Amino acid sequence: MPALMETNVSQYPCRRGKVRDVYDTGNGVVIATTDRHSAFDVNMSQGIPGKGIVLTKLSADVWPKVLGGLVLPFHVVSTELRDMPKPFWGPEFEGRTMLCHKTSPLPVECVVRGYIEGSGWKEYQEFGEVCGIKLPAGLQRCSRLPEPIFTPSTKAETGHDRNITFAEMLKLVGDQLATRLRAWSLALYIKAHEYALARGILIADTKFEFGLLDGMLMLIDEILTPDSSRFWPAATYSPGRAQPSMDKQALRDYLQGMFDRGEWNKQAPPPQLPDWLIEESQKKYEQIYRLLSNGDHLN
Repeated sequence: MPALMETNVSQYPCRRGKVRDVYDTGNGVVIATTDRHSAFDVNMSQGIPGKGIVLTKLSADVWPKVLGGLVLPFHVVSTELRDMPKPFWGPEFEGRTMLCHKTSPLPVECVVRGYIEGSGWKEYQEFGEVCGIKLPAGLQRCSRLPEPIFTPSTKAETGHDRNITFAEMLKLVGDQLATRLRAWSLALYIKAHEYALARGILIADTKFEFGLLDGMLMLIDEILTPDSSRFWPAATYSPGRAQPSMDKQALRDYLQGMFDRGEWNKQAPPPQLPDWLIEESQKKYEQIYRLLSNGDHLN
């Protein structure tokens, strides 16, 4: 199955993100998740076959069932093509498309960290804290934190997101809404971590996005996918070193190696990816889905 890099429905305005094609149908949106792959804010010229189906099924099928007891509305109305306008009934949309409420997205990404890695690890090494939250001394790379922490970031249209403190978040969305977002994000992460751990996966960190629909807070975008989270195999977890990834980190590591060798400058155009990396990434996405869906098949 070749990678689906782009969808085209000329009848509706389309906003193309790094991975998703978002169509405005007037009273709602149709989100088609492609197989595009990106790193360092650069879209690769090659995709990961079937990736968009994995992201959609995790976000719309698996996690809503697991997290449903928390009673937070999710923006998906349907994943059935027959519920969408006819231009979306083509086979290329099957399994990767969601009809959603049209919300007003909030200008923050709600990041929860249960382990210290990535930008959080860099910040901790320099300041002993992450997003203004003081952490215990002596943590190692990838250490599990005493309790999960809420570390919001800006939502950049272009370039990199920026970690911010909760005090900065208050100025962006207001006290009451910020407090609710923090509480929901932590509750979602804690429940998801428990579920994944029972299936051999550590969710090191993840990000949630929220929007408002007529004043009602809704969970939007993707939920706990290999694109929005760090997934590590629990069986080999050992702090003090980088962990084997079950997400898109393999792509970042490969490209970082090219950058370190002076073979790519982290700017477009992207380099050609080797077949083995695409195949390895595809297998990891499929493995994550099988584990989290209790063995269900994608098709």
